[in-house]
Amino acid sequence: MEILDLRHFSSADLRPLLEDEIAIWAQLLSWDYSGSAEMILRYLDSKILPGYAAIERGSVFGYSFFVYEQSKGVIGDLFVRDGGRTPNRHEVEERLLTHVIETLQQSPGIHRVEAQLLAHDTGEVVRPFLQQGFSRHPRVFMTMEIPKQGLAGPALKPDFEIRPWSEQEYQSAAAVITAAYRGHVDADINDQYRTLSGSLRFLNNIVRFPGCGIFDPQASCLVFQKSTRTLIGLILCSQVRPDVGHITQVCVLPEYRSSGLGEALLAATTRNLRDRQFRSISLTVTEANSRAIALYKRIGFMSSRVFDAFVWEG
Repeated sequence: MEILDLRHFSSADLRPLLEDEIAIWAQLLSWDYSGSAEMILRYLDSKILPGYAAIERGSVFGYSFFVYEQSKGVIGDLFVRDGGRTPNRHEVEERLLTHVIETLQQSPGIHRVEAQLLAHDTGEVVRPFLQQGFSRHPRVFMTMEIPKQGLAGPALKPDFEIRPWSEQEYQSAAAVITAAYRGHVDADINDQYRTLSGSLRFLNNIVRFPGCGIFDPQASCLVFQKSTRTLIGLILCSQVRPDVGHITQVCVLPEYRSSGLGEALLAATTRNLRDRQFRSISLTVTEANSRAIALYKRIGFMSSRVFDAFVWEG
C-alpha cells in the first residue's frame, strides 16, 4: 500500500471510491452526498485539492482532504473502502489522518486545525488526533420523523414575529450568530463563531456551497422583536435529500433564550417541510450542550449516532 498526494490523481481515479462513500452517507445519515462528491472531483481535476490517497494494486481505496482558511486548516473528509483484498480499513484511516495532520501542523502560518468526521462513530479515529495534541468534543447526530400535524410550538409573545429568510439580513444574521455563541462550547469547536467576519464566512458557506446540503430558504426563518425591529434569532435549513431537511443553525440572542423562540423557530421550519412533503429532519449538537439536547428530545428528536469534533491550537 502507498500513500500519495491527491494532486497526482484525477476525478476518474476517485469517482468509484466516492460512489461508495455516497452510498455510506445515504445509509448512515439519509444524506445525499453526491453534490459534495462532485465538488471534490472538480477540485481534484483542477489540481487544487490538498490531501492524500491510499493506493493498492493501482487502485485508490481511501482518501482524506483538507482546506486552508487563512491561519486555519480544516480536515474536510476521510473515507476508506472496507472489505476486499485491501489492508485493514482502520489502519489506513489512521495513516491517512497522520499524514494530513502532520502536513497541516507543519504548514507555515497555520495555527489551528479543526475536524468533524460526521460519518465516523465517536472514538473510531481518535488516536491520531490525541497523539498530536487535539482536544476532542463528542457531538450528537439527531433525527426526527416529521409529524403529519407538524410541531405546534409555543405561542409567540405579541412583540415577536417570525419571518422568512431574507438575504438582506446577512449582516445582522452574522451578528446574531456571533453574539449567541460568545463563550459557548461551539465557539471552541468552530472559531468562525467568534467574530463577525467569521460568522459571515460561515453563513456564506451554508448558503452558497453544498457541504451541508443545498440551502433551503423556504424552510429558513428569522425572528424579530417588533418594537425595535431587531433581529434576535434565526434558523437555517438545508435539503440533504429530496425528502430530508437538515438544520444547519438555530440560535437566539442570550437575553431572549427563555422566551420559547428556539422551539418556535423549529416548529416553523418543521411545518414548512411538512407542507412540502418532507419525511424527516436532522441536526447536530455538541454533547456538552445538554440544554439544547433536552429541548430537541422533548419535541421529538432522537439521538441517531455520536461522532467527534477535534481541535488543535498551535
